[in-house]
Amino acid sequence: MVLCVNRTPLEEAPSDMTTLFHMHPGYRDSAAVLISIPTKVVGPVGLLYVMERELAVTVPHDKNVNILGTDNATTCIIVVLRHTGSGAVGITHLHNVGCEDGVVTLIERVRELSAGFPEGRLELNLIGGFADSRNYSEGVFQGIMHAFHKQPLEVDLIIACVGEANTTVRAGVRWPIICGVGVNNKTGEIFPATFPDRGPEVSLRLARHLTGGHQVLDVYDCSSGLHRIGPFNYEPLRGVDLWLEQSDEFILQHLSTSPEVEPPHFSTMIRQTLKYIQDHPFPAITVFRDNRPHYYKRDEITGMWVPFRF
Repeated sequence: MVLCVNRTPLEEAPSDMTTLFHMHPGYRDSAAVLISIPTKVVGPVGLLYVMERELAVTVPHDKNVNILGTDNATTCIIVVLRHTGSGAVGITHLHNVGCEDGVVTLIERVRELSAGFPEGRLELNLIGGFADSRNYSEGVFQGIMHAFHKQPLEVDLIIACVGEANTTVRAGVRWPIICGVGVNNKTGEIFPATFPDRGPEVSLRLARHLTGGHQVLDVYDCSSGLHRIGPFNYEPLRGVDLWLEQSDEFILQHLSTSPEVEPPHFSTMIRQTLKYIQDHPFPAITVFRDNRPHYYKRDEITGMWVPFRF
């Protein structure tokens, strides 16, 4: 059916973030509560990290995952969807491409894991994006709102820590306040977070995004406890050798939608990804030789993701 506010269906999706806060000022309060929670530094044990244009869904009794998380969301928006009956919860990190398909897949996965639970509602939380000068976040927000609003079921919008509600000013420059969150899948708690470890094969996963991959990939099967990557191919990046010859500042200015507010590690992370693309311009041939996903399973002793083959 539609998006709901305080369990009341909206006739139309909010046209923009300013309208949402004007019509429903309570979202400013819920955003302020989230912002007031101290940011946690989450280690790799029990963590399932999703990158941009990835999603993951799990259940409270998952023995392999305790926290779903993502960060580095400046102009992007993090979507957390939870079913109050089953406790099934999913997270995705969306930009303006592939948004609707990502929303549809997220809803499908959460509902699949909630089958058999007649009671309960879907609760939606949006975190990230800010009042950026180019209005990138606004476009992402609108895409997410319309994607949820057109689905044939009711979804309660609980938290909207986005746009101006997630913006501060430093030395005259607008910055996002929260760029990452973790979700405790045992309790449903959502909290600001950063993640020093982002899981396996980060450069490969980021390469798909950097070369224009649009699909939002589901990277986890909670029934088997397997973290899966690929298989996928990406378009060759023209001039990758020239990109690698440029300074960190040049990379920052030309490969970010918000260069003035990126974290310090941005250029290093992009440079590592460019080197990966240089080494593997056709991953379908050199990385996924047998056209199978790369699977990872949680090691029972160390708690880390380790390669797994059937």
